Amino acid sequence: MNWSPEQIAGWLKRSHPREEHNQVSHETIYRSLFVQARGVLKKELMQYLRSQRTMRRSRHASLKRDGLGQIKDAVSISERPASIEDRAVPGHWEGDLIAGSGNSYIATLVERHTRYVMLVKVQNKDTESVVSALIKQAHKLPRELYKSLTWDRGKELADHRRFTLATDVDVYFCDPQSPWQRGSNENTNRLLRQYLPKGTDLSVHSQAHLNKIARQLNGRPRKTLQFETPAEKFNQCVAMIG
Repeated sequence: MNWSPEQIAGWLKRSHPREEHNQVSHETIYRSLFVQARGVLKKELMQYLRSQRTMRRSRHASLKRDGLGQIKDAVSISERPASIEDRAVPGHWEGDLIAGSGNSYIATLVERHTRYVMLVKVQNKDTESVVSALIKQAHKLPRELYKSLTWDRGKELADHRRFTLATDVDVYFCDPQSPWQRGSNENTNRLLRQYLPKGTDLSVHSQAHLNKIARQLNGRPRKTLQFETPAEKFNQCVAMIG
């Protein structure tokens, strides 16, 4: 039926909400597929995966081998709790930088449970600038709605310890060349190119303008939210903790 492993896992959870023995995570499905021939997926199965990848790196690869050793005290996504993985609990974010011309950058943040988007203006790509901007943004949210951040492997978050110390937000790093591990963030980055085309100077956008773009994205009904908007879902979470 051409369902993705994540769709299968989600359907099982919805269809058997109180039967853990009838549920399985999408990561387990991937592992069961890629176990063939030392991680090589059988050709007859590969056609059903959207990415068509023939290899998948183990989530338990060593920090040195997967490159996380370049970022001191980095915590791999393989250590991320299951409560974050299944999107059931709000407060867990995915983040990335999008680049423009003239070494201009904007940080993008997406909350996994609600798909709520925040855009953060950053002065430069260096870790001092990025971490300082992320700390400032984190302090605008209730602590209950910002518990973890999953980032790609960019060195702009090399000073992640300062971010965690200032915000009490745990940081996890993705495996190399694994954009699907930040799927919500990757999808949002594609949507953002409608407002922030590739090759344009991103430094011309004020934080107020970025907030306006984020409000538009958060006001769009989303199929994955049963056509509620991210803003509605996020405000529900705010009300619950209030």
